[in-house]
Amino acid sequence: MKKAISKALAAGLAIAMTLSIAACGSAKPSDSSSSTGAAPSSTAADSSAPAGEPVKLTLWHIQTTEPMPTIIKDSMDRFTKDNPNYTVEVSPMQNDAFKTKIAIAASSDQMPDIFPHWSGGPMNTYIDSQKIADLTTYMGENNYKDRFLPAAVNQATYKDKIWAVPVENIAVAMFFYNKDLFAKFNLQVPKTITELEAVCDTLKKNGIIPFSLANKTQWTGSMYYMYLVDRFGGAEAFNAAAQRTGSFENEAFTQAGNKIQEWVKKDYFNKGFNGLDEDSGQSRTLLYSEKAAMTLMGSWFLSTAAGENKEFTEKKIGSFAFPAADGGKGDPNSVVGTVGDNFYSVAANSKDVAGAFKAITYLIDDTAVQKRVEAGRVPPVKGVKVSDPLLQDVLNAVEKAPSVQLWYDQYLPADVAQVHKDTSQAIFGLAKTPEDVNKEMEAAAKKAFGK
Repeated sequence: MKKAISKALAAGLAIAMTLSIAACGSAKPSDSSSSTGAAPSSTAADSSAPAGEPVKLTLWHIQTTEPMPTIIKDSMDRFTKDNPNYTVEVSPMQNDAFKTKIAIAASSDQMPDIFPHWSGGPMNTYIDSQKIADLTTYMGENNYKDRFLPAAVNQATYKDKIWAVPVENIAVAMFFYNKDLFAKFNLQVPKTITELEAVCDTLKKNGIIPFSLANKTQWTGSMYYMYLVDRFGGAEAFNAAAQRTGSFENEAFTQAGNKIQEWVKKDYFNKGFNGLDEDSGQSRTLLYSEKAAMTLMGSWFLSTAAGENKEFTEKKIGSFAFPAADGGKGDPNSVVGTVGDNFYSVAANSKDVAGAFKAITYLIDDTAVQKRVEAGRVPPVKGVKVSDPLLQDVLNAVEKAPSVQLWYDQYLPADVAQVHKDTSQAIFGLAKTPEDVNKEMEAAAKKAFGK
């Protein structure tokens, strides 16, 4: 069970990020060594195809908004150019479609050679069921693991072994808002939940939806719930419940649920949100059309919005941290997120684990890192420097954070995580009381952990 990242670690993370990207060592497999770790050769393990024989690898990913699909394709084109006996079949797919497809593939031992996940409980399940390959030896060759931020490697570690490569993004959930609408109605960035509610009331009075939400996929609404639990009860409220030194019937969970239902009854959210799809951009469309003023989303929102509506991104988007709860126990600088967003693993039954791992290194070599930064991403490698002030806000948020709480649905075991997503959606739909949800979560946790 992962614990929230400590303040010392968050500070170290911020220091590492202030270094110049030019300081990164090359990650190409042909390099023998570098200060940040060259990618390993294919000799690190026995699971590899005979040298020179044609090998076809499959790669699934969920980066469907440009320029990310192009960046991934470019990485695989460079890999196959440098390693001409390989071909890579790349299959992008939507987030929730991927989750369904990878579950089916895992149950039938038809996993792709390379695929992403979010670490946490799902990764541990893959490991315990022997579905993914141990990458510890590969990550250790030429100190390659030292290329990455320690917190990111830690998220890919389970039972003292490394099972994935951190690739896509440092991501924290923040409010993204339309600066023009705030200026039009003389609104200031809120520092407390009371101030946030005053902003919402003013927006509503002027015909603007305060919060844009598409919660059919459940994890989107969960962001509000996670932050409210943290702001009311502090990081310890969830940590104690999840680690079974406390309970999901803690008052903080009730307060969070009550606040969400209060906001729903006040029409702070768009109509029909529980039936709208985040993957297809239904919540973002409300922002682009200026029908809604704010959305709570992971910081990948910046690159997604830039690919869909560059003018909106460049001229109108601002961001702010989730506000403090008046009288709450939580630190308003704590954030919910991950130091690595998508982690890429290799299927245990891949015909060429070594080759698949080498292909992954091209997803996060210096060329790919630079392209990701240009696309509005913050790769989880040492030495990243950004010029975009919105990305700098993300780094500042991590720098100030006394804790970084991994998303509940990735932190918790799969069965408990699903109960969380189902019940948090029910809270938004006014279908269940917070007290009933708390009892369901506590029962699921007791069943999963035996206590």
